Amino acid sequence: MIRAAVLPAVGAPLEITGIELPEPGPGQVRVRLAAAGVCHSDLSLSNGTMRVPVPAVLGHEGAGTVVSVGEDVTHVAPGDHVVLNWAPSCGSCHPCSLGEVWLCADALTGTANLHARTRDGRDLHPGLNVAAFAEETVVAGNCVLPAPEGVPLTDAALLGCAVLTGWGAVHHSARVRAGETVAVFGVGGVGLATLQAARIAGASTIVAVDVSPEKETLARAAGATEYVVASETTAKEIRKLTGGHGVDVAVECVGRAVTIRTAWESTRRGGRTTVVGIGGKDQQVAFNALEIFHWGRTLAGCVYGNSNPAVDLPVLADHIRAGRFDLGALVTERITLDGIPGAFENMLAGKGGRALVVFA
Repeated sequence: MIRAAVLPAVGAPLEITGIELPEPGPGQVRVRLAAAGVCHSDLSLSNGTMRVPVPAVLGHEGAGTVVSVGEDVTHVAPGDHVVLNWAPSCGSCHPCSLGEVWLCADALTGTANLHARTRDGRDLHPGLNVAAFAEETVVAGNCVLPAPEGVPLTDAALLGCAVLTGWGAVHHSARVRAGETVAVFGVGGVGLATLQAARIAGASTIVAVDVSPEKETLARAAGATEYVVASETTAKEIRKLTGGHGVDVAVECVGRAVTIRTAWESTRRGGRTTVVGIGGKDQQVAFNALEIFHWGRTLAGCVYGNSNPAVDLPVLADHIRAGRFDLGALVTERITLDGIPGAFENMLAGKGGRALVVFA
């Protein structure tokens, strides 16, 4: 019996409760969590913006130590430190055959599996495959990757989503080049990772945008050279900061129609807007045909940073060990499992960066 954060139904409050976790079967790995990040996607799962089978154990950004392995697992062993990969690629579907593993058609099929049971016998699913909001979890073997050497295991949890997403948005989706100007909309965990990635890419002007004036210090520490409090004049302010042209690249980390539209308007003619934020179906973004032609801008979606975790984690590890990327700078609150509902409330209120659940 272990403790976990369970979503009993869409829209229902989380339950921090005991669950019965089975031993790993063939091809599975049991992991004792060191830490798990509280991501906005977890909030999106709880309120139904993203749909997965429920009841479920939430949490998809985590790292820990292998406790035991099932038959046929040879790439990790008990005692190994690992990062959880919530979107494993199958390697054989059409996107995977094109090398676009972040779009794997089968990445989330594991969410339909039965993962554990509550004290009263209810079957539970693994939220986004890995069920990281728990003291321990059992996952498919392809959901674990070796944790980078020299990186504290608690900090390594952030590599499982926020850092890969922010890094990939800059380096894979928008392909920011040295000297280009960048605007990042939303200074949460992913936004802070995006700012650091833009700085590492050599961006000249880096504008951070958020509704909260209190986040300016966080943003500047991550690499922002300018800070704009979101308003109806945000696009004009960004153009003013860039010689009247607009930025070369805008990265939207919020997932709201108005923010996506503003990010697009903030880019120069021929600029690039990458949308990382996950919005609901009710968030409709409108463009007219003439402005699409005239501005020549590119608007692109970005899933998991368009990253290949097996390839990107070693690259990020080099930057972390060299002091160029600061994982700790993303974290504004370290909590226990019982603090997750409060972390959700802070996200809804636009407060703070990443909340990190740290297990004893």
